[in-house]
Amino acid sequence: MASNANNNKVVKYRKPINFNIGMLIFVVIAIYVVICVVLYMRSNPVVGYEVKVGSLSVNNVYNGVVIRDEQIITTQDAGYVNYYARESEKVACGDLVYTVDGSGKLTEMLQSDTLGENTLSDADLNEIKGDIVSFAKDFDTSNFSDVYSFKFSLQGTSLKLANLNVLNSIDAVQSGSLGYSVKLCNAPRSGYVVYHTDGYESLNANEVTEETFDQDEYEKTQLINNELVAPGDAVYKFVTSENWSVVIPVTAERATELQEAEYVQVRFLKTQDISWASTEIYTSGDDYFCILGFNNSVVNFCTERFVDIELITEEEEGLKIPNSAIAEKEFFLIPKDFMTGEAGNDGTYRFLRETYLEDGTLSVETIELTVYNETETDYYVSDSSLRIGDYLVQEDSGEKYAISKKATLIGVYNMNKGYADFRQIIILYQNDEYAIVKSNTEYGLNAYDYIVLDAASVTDDSLIYE
Repeated sequence: MASNANNNKVVKYRKPINFNIGMLIFVVIAIYVVICVVLYMRSNPVVGYEVKVGSLSVNNVYNGVVIRDEQIITTQDAGYVNYYARESEKVACGDLVYTVDGSGKLTEMLQSDTLGENTLSDADLNEIKGDIVSFAKDFDTSNFSDVYSFKFSLQGTSLKLANLNVLNSIDAVQSGSLGYSVKLCNAPRSGYVVYHTDGYESLNANEVTEETFDQDEYEKTQLINNELVAPGDAVYKFVTSENWSVVIPVTAERATELQEAEYVQVRFLKTQDISWASTEIYTSGDDYFCILGFNNSVVNFCTERFVDIELITEEEEGLKIPNSAIAEKEFFLIPKDFMTGEAGNDGTYRFLRETYLEDGTLSVETIELTVYNETETDYYVSDSSLRIGDYLVQEDSGEKYAISKKATLIGVYNMNKGYADFRQIIILYQNDEYAIVKSNTEYGLNAYDYIVLDAASVTDDSLIYE
C-alpha cells in the first residue's frame, strides 16, 4: 500500500526558461525610440532659411488733409438763393453764379413753363450719365456720406442745364415784374465754385495736427439751392488758386527720407492720377507731418477735404531675410599692422601673441584668428583663445598691443558648413517682419546661402544637424 501511495504522488514539471532574443531587441528599440522622441520634444530644433533676392513692399498709402486757397462768399441780401454754376466749375470774373429772389416767385417761374420748354440736349444727357457712371464706379459703402455729396452735385448739374432758359431770358426777368426782387450775383474773380463749407477754409498747412485727421468730428455744411438766406450767410465757396497741398502724418524715418528727396511722385487712389509734389516737413509736438505741394489739378479735388494717396518710391532690393535671423555679436578690434599673413581662404589671418612657457620664459606663438569685418585701421576678430589683456606682437618692430577694444556687429548665422558661422550684414531697409540686406559683401551673405531662422536657437560654432 505504501508503494502505491508513493507511485500516486504527482511532482510538478518545471519548464526550462526560453530566452527570446527577438523580444529583447524589440524592447531595446522601443526604449531607444521613446528616448529620442523625448529628447527631440525637449530640444530646440534649428530651422534653416534659404536667402533669396527680394524686395520689401513699403506701405506708402496715406490719408491726407487738403489745404487750398479758399474764400467764403456771403450774400448781402435776404431771399431764396438759386445757383447757375455747376459745383467744381471754373467761372470767370463777372460770370453769374447765383441769384437772390426776395419774393420767391422766381422759383415758381422756374418750375412753370413761363420761360418756355426745358429740354436736355444729347450733350447734356451725356454729362449727367458720365457723372452717374463715375460715382457708381468709385462708390464705397463705408463712405455713405458720398451719396449726399453726389446728390447735391447732380442737383447742381441739373440746375445748370435747366436754368439755361433763365439765363437766355435774364433781360426779360429784369425788365419784368420780378426785376425789383431778383438780385443777380456775379463772381468777383475767376475761380472754382464749391457749394459747401466745413470750417477748414482758413487752416494753414503747417497748422495741421493729429486731431485734424479725426473724420468723426468733421462736419460739412451743404449749401442747398432754393434755400432761404439772410444777409451775411454763406452762399458758396471760391477756390482761387491752382496751388494747393496735401498734409500727411509720417514717421520720423520717412520724414527724413522725404525731406532729402525734395520731390516725390504721388498717386491719387480715387482717380489713379499721378503727379509730382514738393515735400516739406514740419513737427507738431512729437508728431511729424509732410506737406505735399501741387501746382495743378486742383479742380479734381476742390470739393474734397480728405484724400487717399500713395507715395511712389523706389523699393529697396537686395537679400531678403527674416528679422528673427538677425543677431548682434561683440568682437575684438585688432590693428591691421599686427597681422603677419593670411592663413587660408576661410577668412583666417596669422597673428603673434606673447605667451609664457612652462618654465616661465617669455615667448611668442602664432595664432590664427577669423576676421568678420574690417575698417581702414582695424580687424573685427572673435576667438575663444583671446582674452582682454593679452599682448599681440608686431613681427617687424616687436611693438606690443594689449587687446582691450570691443565693438558690435549686426549679422546672421550661416549654416552652409554644418555649424553656426556668424556673418555680418548691412541692412538697407527693414519692416516689422523682414530686412533687405546688401548682397555680395566681403564678409556677408550671398544669394542661396542657408542661415539659421532663429538666431537665439544657436551659439557661436554650434554644430547643426539637418
